[in-house]
Amino acid sequence: APQSLVDGGRDDDDDADDDADDTSALRRRRPGPTPGVSSANRKALFQHGGLLSQVRLVMISRMAKPEEVLVVEDENGEIVRELTKDTEAIAQYKTMRETLVYLTHLNYDDTESIMLDKLALQVDGTEWSWSNLNTLCWAIGSISGAMSEDEEKRFLVTVIKDLLGLCEHKRGKDNKACIASNIMYVVGQYPRFLRAHWKFLKTVVNKLFEFMHELHPGVQDMACDTFLKIAHKCKRKFVTPQPGEPRAFVHDLVQQLPQIISDLEPHQVHAFYEATACLLSDRGSSSAAATVPPQAAAGAQTPTSFAQERGPLLARLMDLPNQAWRRIANDAQRDPSTLSRPDVVRDVAKIARTHARVCGACGPLYVTQLGSIYLDLLNVYRAYSEAVSAAVSQNGEIATRHAEVRALRAAKREILKLLSTFVEKCAEPEAPPALVAQSFVPPLLDPVLGDYRRSIAEARDAEVLNLLAATVEKLGDLVSNEVPRVLDAVFEPTLAMITRNFEDFPEHRLAFFKLLKAVNTHCFPALFAVPVEHHKLIVDSVVWALKHTERNVADTGLDILHDLLVNVGRANDVARQPFYHAFLLPLLQDILAVLTDRLHKSGFKMHATILRHVFHLVEAGQVTTPLWSKEDEAKDKPPKTNAAFLRDHVSQLLITSFPNLTQRQVYDFVLGLCDLRVDLPTFKTHLRDFLVQLKEFSAEDNRDLFSEEHARADAQRRHQEQQARLAVPGLVAPNDRPMDDDDL
Repeated sequence: APQSLVDGGRDDDDDADDDADDTSALRRRRPGPTPGVSSANRKALFQHGGLLSQVRLVMISRMAKPEEVLVVEDENGEIVRELTKDTEAIAQYKTMRETLVYLTHLNYDDTESIMLDKLALQVDGTEWSWSNLNTLCWAIGSISGAMSEDEEKRFLVTVIKDLLGLCEHKRGKDNKACIASNIMYVVGQYPRFLRAHWKFLKTVVNKLFEFMHELHPGVQDMACDTFLKIAHKCKRKFVTPQPGEPRAFVHDLVQQLPQIISDLEPHQVHAFYEATACLLSDRGSSSAAATVPPQAAAGAQTPTSFAQERGPLLARLMDLPNQAWRRIANDAQRDPSTLSRPDVVRDVAKIARTHARVCGACGPLYVTQLGSIYLDLLNVYRAYSEAVSAAVSQNGEIATRHAEVRALRAAKREILKLLSTFVEKCAEPEAPPALVAQSFVPPLLDPVLGDYRRSIAEARDAEVLNLLAATVEKLGDLVSNEVPRVLDAVFEPTLAMITRNFEDFPEHRLAFFKLLKAVNTHCFPALFAVPVEHHKLIVDSVVWALKHTERNVADTGLDILHDLLVNVGRANDVARQPFYHAFLLPLLQDILAVLTDRLHKSGFKMHATILRHVFHLVEAGQVTTPLWSKEDEAKDKPPKTNAAFLRDHVSQLLITSFPNLTQRQVYDFVLGLCDLRVDLPTFKTHLRDFLVQLKEFSAEDNRDLFSEEHARADAQRRHQEQQARLAVPGLVAPNDRPMDDDDL
């Protein structure tokens, strides 16, 4: 195996290694002149064995553990799977990695020499230990991208050859597990090298498949994670026929899949399916046919034919879970009670999770699979809903905590997550949104909405709201005619759950406002199609959200309110004037309340945006219906204009709420609010100046009032830092760098 891997790396480019042997040296990075440093001092710094060389040796010998490594040596000196992330070690690794990249740029020869010398000492046993091998391989992986492609190839072939030889010759499960984890880490850090050398890549992947049968804790997890990482970065290579290959590698992979995953745990199987489906998400390169040599072209598959083969390949990939699904469906036809058996419930959840991972990875192509199981999936969902309802009716709320009911609800949630993933991924050409809205949505609503409405609060799943939100978000106007039905089923039941207090049902709370935001943004006319008595419920729910002490809920409520006001402003007078008369003044009062209560400073930007919008609506004369009540009209004759009434109303409200303010301060503040010439930045400055005059804000840390400016400055700083890092080869890890078509 070691020799085959090295030969694989060399066979596809024999001349490169011959050139390396025939020439005395390749082009090297040499340190340039350092201002203020004498030549003698420069020699002491940069020469092999000098000060910087000693720094390199220390960094390589003591490199911290990367996040990707799952097989570690514990405090008892045993090789185990890491169960928790060591955040301190990860932060240290990032710093040491950047330092070693810079040191490599200063003198690549020295870095390579130190690493290969230390690796030779591992191979001959002089310095063999798990710790020494780990730190060395972590250092080798950390400098990926910091050298030229020629240097990288020669260096990495030597490293992998020695590591695989070490794996062959060392005895003991722990030794082999340690070496295997290091091999997987190193190859996962060099996607550029793997993309450039197909035979090497193929042999590495086959070695990963071998490691998937290694039962030592952590090895299989790392093998699956490494394969997933390689699949994302090198997928074009797997779906394009390579020189000397009769067909694309993905065909062999799908064919061998049952044997490859035979020893994997369910979560590892899911990762493997996701990686393979990721390969199928690539349609191949239109220019790849030109790279296939004549001797391979006769049996090779062209990129165009591969695009046609994606559907059949996906069907073959999903053959095992589909067989299991058909067995469950056939048994249920003969005896419906089999669906509720614990082992069947677990299998349904696993199958749904596998389908969800595949759908998320391969995208619209998955529609061919969902079509074959969709109606059966909904029938299983309906059956599990009825089983949960029966248990609750028999035993009460406590039934939701029973193991059987929890398993049923877990399976239901996996089905809902699968459907949510499909909706989010639907797109042309395989799954156009119009087709999804026509064929997918109508059968879905009956079992999902009916179950949600009938269930007790503790048995309702937040994933229902997430699925509905994703459907409205993705399909928009295509499902607007279904929105009133959706709101009628979920609005009041969910509102009753989340308004009990600010703590219960946090997932439902977030999902509910996500749904409301999607409807408001994409299907606004449908909001006016609900019964009139529900209009106040909708506005009250938004107000409740913006007053919430949890920041993400409050921010969502503010976004919904702003979009709602903007959308109402675009409606005709018949719709918007009654809305303004009923809700504009109370909404203004609620925004002023959260603006001045010190608990919602982080929402200052949206507070200012909404207040400016409301005041400008009134000042511009767009609100023609009287804002005052009949009682106000009886007090003031003749009736005021809306603009004058609003100024007086807000002034009186502020004077009553903050007696420390003078009438002059309030008058100047309200006058500034009503100035149509003021842009948003000036409006925000005006609000800040007023807030610091209040006793509640005068002695407080008011940095949150400038959170928008701080966030913009931070984003700009991070962008500049990222651009600077991308300009230094190797400083951004290869798996974190953005990819373009040339990288595929």
